[in-house]
Amino acid sequence: MIATSFARFRAFKIGARRPMAKSGFAKEHLKSLVERIERLEEEKAALSADIREVYSEAKSQGFDTKIMRKVVTLRKLDTADRQEQDALLELYLSALGMR
Repeated sequence: MIATSFARFRAFKIGARRPMAKSGFAKEHLKSLVERIERLEEEKAALSADIREVYSEAKSQGFDTKIMRKVVTLRKLDTADRQEQDALLELYLSALGMR
């Protein structure tokens, strides 16, 4: 896998895929992209910490955070997908004698 990635990078670098018109431009563009990714990763970490804090607050107030996480997941689904999942869950539970 690493060898394949390196081969792709090398092919890109030597121009087999797309010629690098200005080496300095490509270098600066790559650096800019990496820096943007790093900033976004930092923001993502901060958001994750904020979300954990909200769940901690909910738990301290007596809410079941596992159920809250499930509710958040379900709210992301559209109605048809949620109904399909519910139907499959019912089918599986029935097949296992749990309903």
